[in-house]
Amino acid sequence: MEQESIIKLHNVSIFVKKNLILNNVSLSINKGEFVYLIGKTGSGKSSLLKVLYGDLPINEGEGSVAGFDLRALKSGEVPFLRRKLGIVFQDFQLLSDRSARDNLMFVLKATGWKDKDAMNERINDVLGKVGLGTKGFKMPHELSGGEQQRLAIARALLNDPDVILADEPSGNLDPETSNEIMDLFYDISKNGRAVLMATHNYTTFERFPGRIVKCELGKVIADENVAA
Repeated sequence: MEQESIIKLHNVSIFVKKNLILNNVSLSINKGEFVYLIGKTGSGKSSLLKVLYGDLPINEGEGSVAGFDLRALKSGEVPFLRRKLGIVFQDFQLLSDRSARDNLMFVLKATGWKDKDAMNERINDVLGKVGLGTKGFKMPHELSGGEQQRLAIARALLNDPDVILADEPSGNLDPETSNEIMDLFYDISKNGRAVLMATHNYTTFERFPGRIVKCELGKVIADENVAA
């Protein structure tokens, strides 16, 4: 049985302003795959992720993510694309003036949820999944770095996304906390979601095997090797 591709790029060139960052990118990622995106700083990893979540347009080639045609994507459709995606950044990007629960409530309201009971149930569910069931009332500054990243992952899971895009999610964390966060991402992929993670932390490959995609010299080298 052929696996279902959730991310597909074919001969895509990625520009930031007028600078060509990555040329002739072809990449396919299936549901439930765990994929590392590696490469030196400035090699184009973040630009590739930005294309996938609709922050950079595709002007050359073809691409689709979670059923959305990236080439034809209009700005009004970007929020709908992002409901299918969970995006996790290195710097958490939490709202500092509201509690953990209210950070999550903000996202649900912004993505069109209306039913208060359903919203509270969903928030309890994702906080429980990431081990923050008792921390919902806390403000971000009262949480440790690892807990803040767990909250960012909970936020990414709110709309039950098909794809998780993570940009250096454990870059600011100590090794032990980093492993706990990796455990979470790995479980997420085992539940059928694709996870694409940009990382510099190659020590995780052995413990958390996955496919490796590399940005190098303006190219994306897919399937360079598979950790097993």
